[in-house]
Amino acid sequence: MNARRNPSEERLLAYASGSLSAPEAVVIAAHLAMRPANDAWVRELQAVGGAFLNDASPADLSEDALAHALARIETDAGAVRSPAPLNDMPELPEPLRRYALGPWRWIGPGMRVRDVHAPRDGDCRVILLRIEPGRETPKHTHGGVELTCVISGAYATETQRFDIGDLEEANDDVLHQPRVVSDEACLCVVALDGQIKLDGWLGWLMQPFVRL
Repeated sequence: MNARRNPSEERLLAYASGSLSAPEAVVIAAHLAMRPANDAWVRELQAVGGAFLNDASPADLSEDALAHALARIETDAGAVRSPAPLNDMPELPEPLRRYALGPWRWIGPGMRVRDVHAPRDGDCRVILLRIEPGRETPKHTHGGVELTCVISGAYATETQRFDIGDLEEANDDVLHQPRVVSDEACLCVVALDGQIKLDGWLGWLMQPFVRL
């Protein structure tokens, strides 16, 4: 059985504390929706953080703080309702259903990409990547962080396999060539900082045509 590939504890701690970049947080939220045990651990971390806040020394409020709070209560719109899904992909984890999606774009044989209209952080943004069975990406490294969470299907790199719910963390030190090893297409959500950097002379020729 394949060992589960989970985010690093450092990244989960950053997510729990709210210090993770917005695009990375979207991918981690999708992962947690598929891994209840990890989600429970993050909630425990958040509860511990809340306890520390309760024990912290209180800060002075402005003289009109109460009036502002009461004014917001009086203008409350009523019962809170869950927002309707904003996209046409019911197979996505619930956190990703909250975002509108761009059109699918062809980026190579058997490969398509779709923008997720989630908050960006500089050049870091969220995309959906769909690769057909047996296909592989060009060998590449990265200009910055790349977080990839598998939604359906499976892919393998030179050293590891990633199945549904698994998360791969890559940076500019990682050179890999993911290949789909499932019988169905592999759908992933990715937080990508900048563009991938293709390896070798063929990659140098292809680079202007591969834009994620």
